Amino acid sequence: MTANHPTPETTPYELLGGDAALRVLVERFYALMNSEPEFAGIRAMHPASLDGSTDKLYWFLSGWLGGPSMYAERVGPPMLRARHLPFPIGTSERDQWLACMDRAMKDCGLEFGLRNALHNSFFKTADWMRNKQG
Repeated sequence: MTANHPTPETTPYELLGGDAALRVLVERFYALMNSEPEFAGIRAMHPASLDGSTDKLYWFLSGWLGGPSMYAERVGPPMLRARHLPFPIGTSERDQWLACMDRAMKDCGLEFGLRNALHNSFFKTADWMRNKQG
């Protein structure tokens, strides 16, 4: 195992630090989204209370990163693109989401190699979520 990359014996979930570290990351992500003007575009897509959104992202990322499949157990299949179709997501929203997550990962002290690997994976998913021009 390297510090930067998963091996067959490790998962990104484990490299991140497991459940507690994932919860801290997701809470930091939403704290930044809620407080920083540069993320106002994506914040506006969320309900006034971010509690439900926080739980759903935490559950989703747990399984997506190789940990427990909490999202599927609680909500059903992720169907990310379908669930996000009601929200206009373009390049600006994608980039805001990625910048917010990048900052959260850095603030949580994730090692550079892990942050970079996660960023690349997040980019692919976030880019696939775009459903409008611009």
